[in-house]
Amino acid sequence: MDHAQLAEDIVKLVGGEDNIISLGHCTTRLRFKLKNRELVNDLSISKRPGVIKVMNIAGQFQIVVGTEVNDTYREIMKQTSLEGMAEKQSRAEKGSLFDQVIDIISGIFTPLLGTLAGAGILKGLLIVAVSLGMLTEVDGTYIILHAAADSLFYFLPIHLALTAAKKFGGDPHVAIVIAGALFYPDLLNAYNQEIALTFFGIPVVLIKYATSVIPIILAIYVTSKLERLLQNVYPNTIKKFFTPLTLIAVMVPLTLLIFGPIGNIVSEWLAIGYSFVYDSSALVAGALLGSTWQILVIFGLHWGLVPIALNNLSQFGQDTFTAMITPAIFGQAGAALGVWLKSKSGKVKAIAAPATIAGLFGVTEPAIYGITLPFKRPFSIGCVAGAIGGAIVGVSGAGSKSVGLPGITTLPIFFGEGFVMFLFGIFLAFLVAVIGTYLFGLKEEMEDKVPENDNGFKMENNKLDDLIVHSPLTGPVISLEDVNDDVFSSEAIGPGVAIVPINGEFHAPFTGEVTSVFPSNHGVGLTSDAGIKVLIHIGIDTVQLDGKFFNMKVKYGDKIEQGQLLGTFDMEGITNEGLDITSPVVITNSHQYLDVLSADVENTTVGERLLTVIK
Repeated sequence: MDHAQLAEDIVKLVGGEDNIISLGHCTTRLRFKLKNRELVNDLSISKRPGVIKVMNIAGQFQIVVGTEVNDTYREIMKQTSLEGMAEKQSRAEKGSLFDQVIDIISGIFTPLLGTLAGAGILKGLLIVAVSLGMLTEVDGTYIILHAAADSLFYFLPIHLALTAAKKFGGDPHVAIVIAGALFYPDLLNAYNQEIALTFFGIPVVLIKYATSVIPIILAIYVTSKLERLLQNVYPNTIKKFFTPLTLIAVMVPLTLLIFGPIGNIVSEWLAIGYSFVYDSSALVAGALLGSTWQILVIFGLHWGLVPIALNNLSQFGQDTFTAMITPAIFGQAGAALGVWLKSKSGKVKAIAAPATIAGLFGVTEPAIYGITLPFKRPFSIGCVAGAIGGAIVGVSGAGSKSVGLPGITTLPIFFGEGFVMFLFGIFLAFLVAVIGTYLFGLKEEMEDKVPENDNGFKMENNKLDDLIVHSPLTGPVISLEDVNDDVFSSEAIGPGVAIVPINGEFHAPFTGEVTSVFPSNHGVGLTSDAGIKVLIHIGIDTVQLDGKFFNMKVKYGDKIEQGQLLGTFDMEGITNEGLDITSPVVITNSHQYLDVLSADVENTTVGERLLTVIK
């Protein structure tokens, strides 16, 4: 795969670097926060070699790349200035509270997943080595390797402080200082010797912060808010020094006095709640997790449950949650293998084989999006197999001794109580999925029923139907390829036309809803009642005006009628700034239609037929 080319294409097709608020990644997906979702060309991205699927989940635009996501991410960072870019939430739609929570959790934990998995595997291998008598816990080799494997988990709050600071837009160095203070030798000695400490007469509740999660996240969130406040309070001449001074002097005591105890209580409540569910019926808990885990993966919500695993390790020393989701992963891998065995299509086999291998190593997205979900039955069979295996693992009492992405390479982290039954559970899930899919999951006619796109994913054709987009502006009409902007002229955002307006008004091209408004009011995204998505962009590079000369009459979520005045703009003021007034009007969801036709006219007026989509 040409990672450099893929990275260049992705940045261009998501609307350019200026449209990106932030970018992160997990084990398989690039996770974008975008200013304007309407600028994204989903179809073109999905057709790029190496891209498995695109989706919009939990306030993020996600591109599933698979196991090579890290190389693609690094290329994007190399080609752009996104590295270290803080999230500017005030410039973007925040979405629902649920979306924000998922976004925060994924943003904090996903940067650590690769390192957590690597350290977890090493820790698991050491457990096996000690159990088999190959090493003892007093051997120098063991002590050194255990320090290497366990340091990430012991100092986890320091790592979380760094990622949380980047997520919340705070100073990462200040965050590390705050977290590091929790491990300072004097405080550790006071904790170990049960010495009573006070801060200006206020008793300090000392807590063991090693492997803890919630206290430091709470502390860094408040730190980031306080930092923004101080930046506006202190004069420029002293803010560089006095802001860190104030943050460190205030937040370390507050963390020890407030956020530490509160976070510890929340952690204990979470552990109690999990124990209640697990102890009530480990069989039911395992079956439920085994059957639903891959559904969460589809919606990108699975990383939102990572804190449960970490909290279990901190509170109990092992995590049964990770053990019970492992059969679900092997179930999808087995379903992909079942498709490979049954299918007579070379194209399907070419996707199923690597998807099976990736699934066995814990990465199921290629199997889900490439094979099991498009065929539907294999996905359901994989979920049933996961439920069966999950129930067995739940009863076994097996648990992971470290964090790791469940797969063949991380099996050692589950070594201990119930390990044999755990292996039986995941093997049975894999076997049931293979056999079930081979016998019932795929019929020959299913492979030919619907056409495939370039990546092998199924797409349904809709019957033909003409849908009209009326002109929002009055003036000469020019082709997009003549627009002095590479993004529009290449139709990266979508097909359409451009209008050189002769007056400063733009109107609704159809009846529908306002689905996005640019912060600088120079453009608007609309969706018709029939589902057509249109972007009206007044002028070229007018975003730099930051709203000057524009007056938007509508806001996000407003219902609009065809011909309704959407906004006005000062043509003379814009042109006096040396900017081009040419205004593109494009269909941003053209991938849902067979074709987009433009009216064969040299001039147009508001309300005339401008574009027609063929459905």
